[in-house]
Amino acid sequence: MLWYFVFFLISGFCGILYELVWLRLAMAQYGVTTPIVSIVLSAFMGGLGVGSLGAGLLIRRYAQKISFPPLWLYAGSELLIGISALAVPSELIIGHRILSHLASSTEFSSVTYSLISGICIAVALVPWCALMGATIPLAMFAVRSDPRLQSRRSFSFLYVSNLLGAVLGAIVPLAIIEFRGFHFTLLVGMLLNFIIAFSAFALAQARRIGSKIAPELNMPMRSGSDQGILAVLFMTGLTSMGMEVVWIRLYTPFIGVMVYSFALILVTYLGATFLGSFAYRSFGRNPESKTWVPLAALSLFAVLPVFACQPGQINFLVRVLLGIAPFSMAVGYLTPQLVDLWSEGDADRAAHAYAVNILGCILGPLVAGFILLPRISERWSLFFFAAPWILFGSSNFVRHYSSAAVWTKRIAAICFLALTLVATLKPKAFESIYPRHILLRDNTATVIAAGKGLTRVLLVNGVGITTLTPTTKAMAHLPLASLDHAPDSALVICFGMGTTFRSALSWGIHVTAVDLDPSVPKLFWYYHGDAPELLRSPLSRVIVDDGRRYLDRTPDKFDVITIDPPPPISAAGSSLLYSTEFYEVAKKHLKPHGILEQWLPAYGDPFLRSSIAQAIKLSFNHVRVFRPIDGWGVHFMVSDWPIPERTAEVLAGRLGVNAATDFVEWGPQATPIDQFNSLLNKEFSVDSIIAASPTAPVLRDDRPTNEYFATRYLRYLAAQQ
Repeated sequence: MLWYFVFFLISGFCGILYELVWLRLAMAQYGVTTPIVSIVLSAFMGGLGVGSLGAGLLIRRYAQKISFPPLWLYAGSELLIGISALAVPSELIIGHRILSHLASSTEFSSVTYSLISGICIAVALVPWCALMGATIPLAMFAVRSDPRLQSRRSFSFLYVSNLLGAVLGAIVPLAIIEFRGFHFTLLVGMLLNFIIAFSAFALAQARRIGSKIAPELNMPMRSGSDQGILAVLFMTGLTSMGMEVVWIRLYTPFIGVMVYSFALILVTYLGATFLGSFAYRSFGRNPESKTWVPLAALSLFAVLPVFACQPGQINFLVRVLLGIAPFSMAVGYLTPQLVDLWSEGDADRAAHAYAVNILGCILGPLVAGFILLPRISERWSLFFFAAPWILFGSSNFVRHYSSAAVWTKRIAAICFLALTLVATLKPKAFESIYPRHILLRDNTATVIAAGKGLTRVLLVNGVGITTLTPTTKAMAHLPLASLDHAPDSALVICFGMGTTFRSALSWGIHVTAVDLDPSVPKLFWYYHGDAPELLRSPLSRVIVDDGRRYLDRTPDKFDVITIDPPPPISAAGSSLLYSTEFYEVAKKHLKPHGILEQWLPAYGDPFLRSSIAQAIKLSFNHVRVFRPIDGWGVHFMVSDWPIPERTAEVLAGRLGVNAATDFVEWGPQATPIDQFNSLLNKEFSVDSIIAASPTAPVLRDDRPTNEYFATRYLRYLAAQQ
């Protein structure tokens, strides 16, 4: 069985690699929105379920008609999966081109755009993911067909090795992406799949497996109580994947919004699941063992993240391990045990049981992201997922877990219910650190507005987004005043507190603002007293969408486009607003002699600043760079047409009365002339940014240098010691 362990170790690695990269490539083509992320994950998991069911059915019908080694079927599936590394990126691009062509003739709503995007994504992913889902039943068929390898627990054996590979797949590809990009990383996966395929072909040939196919055992139908096994398997998928969505929302204030933050949660979940499955393989040798912890205990484990995410000085690793590991280990033990118990080594039964588990995995994130989190807090969302385990623990759904007396089980379940309620209600929530605040929830984020005066803050999932600063005013006034013609329209990508949107409206022009989170514009009034009046203006329009996706689906063009991607600069997905591909899209929506203004925070290493500066210089013919009014960060003002070099007096003279008043509202200078002078006196060359790190690669969709930086950061720390 060692060969099979190696096969599924590598296969699990490739599966997570593909999932991570395909998700990112789909976001680049169709937008960084919650519906798109959900569609990708659902298509991935749905494909696994379809493949598992389909392979099981084919094995049941045609096993005795196969005249070649069964391992060849598995090898063939791995070979085809490898081809997906080349096919899926092309399919996503083709789908995007079709969508862009349709959008060029018809202005789609965000919902319609998401629906058509979902169809394109499903067509691209589901067939290849179905091949991945088929690998376990096909391998189980090969194992059962070899008298030397027959095992009633073959599913759990393959499941454990697959999980270990998945853990590695959540870590190693991050370094490959950092050095060589997404497409090269996919080629690594393709090579590994090909190695599995050719090795399996060679192994089958060497052992001559399959000259006589062993008949599948005729399994009797399970009893009514045993049918509950499938119910529990469905719930393990539903709760584990649904809770993963809640974990991300709950832990973001403490671990951030970087790629590595999400990787930490994924690695902890997969690693703990692997340890639980390994424990079952090592100690639970009898699938019908009665020694496992009562199912009701899972309810307490489910709400531990609420306890772990209390405000306070707690190490972030401790928070993650304490909150995620116990439940994941328990589910990791339980899932393969139940599949082994249901299938007894039969590939068709295992395929059906695994598909039921995957169905739960598909529904879990949808329930969490679109039903629970927009309406109730993270703690009560976790309690929702915890509650069914109280029912399972006190019932007789699975007779193999009913050794205790009925009343003993019910009393134990009541005790766990009490502990679960205490663990849910007792801990303080993150927002409690702000005595006076406003909190809004939606399917994208939890948004908090707090503070007073110029110290007011905006937090999205606990991360500070912006402040009330004259820099955000300059993002509108500097490019609008620099135009060689009177402006008529502007686009603000990333709404934030609405300051740039408000400043652009002070010019008396049409202004469109785009923000990913529907709750953010709803808090505009908290930061600006005239917000209701501005939103009622026929000149203003607020769109809830991904900024890049909005540009893809609108025919509108603008005199000025101003962009302030959400912090930190390393936030997952933020590179899609810094890349050469994004600038090419934005240029198509600039009117002749239009200007794009890009804000870049000051933090970030010279390598990163050079990478972004190169992307900008490569994309535009004319680039001007300014230090901001308040001394930190960088304004890039770029165009394909020459940008007039005007004096502060001329720039100030182009402001109307309302715009001039707005520009100096928060100082620090008393007049627009002095305010502009504070910018013009800090102009410097884009080449000086590039010269600080000339070897840095250009930031592209395929090479997001701002998001993937771990090895670069580790080298920096080593150099400081």
